[in-house]
Amino acid sequence: MVSSDTAAQAAIGAATRELHLPTIRTEAVRIAEIAAREQQSHLAFLAEVLSAEVDDRTERRRARRLNDAKFPRIKRLADFDVDAVPGISAGTLGHLAAGGYLDAGEPVVLLGDSGTGKSHLLIGLGLAACEQGRRVRYITCAQLVNELVEAADERILSHVVARYGRLDLLLLDELGYVQIDPRGAEMLFQIITEREERASIGIASNLPFSEWGTVFPDPRLPAPLHVIPTAYHPTPHTPKTIENL
Repeated sequence: MVSSDTAAQAAIGAATRELHLPTIRTEAVRIAEIAAREQQSHLAFLAEVLSAEVDDRTERRRARRLNDAKFPRIKRLADFDVDAVPGISAGTLGHLAAGGYLDAGEPVVLLGDSGTGKSHLLIGLGLAACEQGRRVRYITCAQLVNELVEAADERILSHVVARYGRLDLLLLDELGYVQIDPRGAEMLFQIITEREERASIGIASNLPFSEWGTVFPDPRLPAPLHVIPTAYHPTPHTPKTIENL
């Protein structure tokens, strides 16, 4: 039985360390003082300290997801100027922000010239997914290919491919900006096929679909890769495509 406030604080500190409840450890005294002033019941006090722990844990998870996503900057879908881009509406962005395509494992393809908002939308989609508790990673195609080549040289390629396969949403930016050699193209293809019909991928490119084959020098790759951008018949994995960005 705890007989004093000092002993109570010591007991709370020990218990919360054992149970991994850091917010209760740091906030219990402050919340107890508020509860005493407001004459709250013991149950109300307990509810407050537990809510504080849950809220802080939720925020820590959110911050960790954002850090793991490695966005180069924060861009929200709500801040995108739909009036500046013909053919895209606030309704379309709202539909994508809701994340239904993630549940279905559908891809999203953003096509258009440089400087027209593709990266903004890609990051915005990723940020919306993070806020829904999804595991997200943003990376340019060139960066991903470099990472895969290094992993292959270090004999850990399968581990890296599996890690990218576990993401809820992989965002590949700048497809077509840099020529990829045959080895890198095949590794990139491996990442894409790891996710096909299972988990979503977002791709931003300045190339129309008809020119995507130029990115992959190996003639074996363009046909299967086009399963993603050209599956325009109604199937559960039809890509959400936004053109003229």
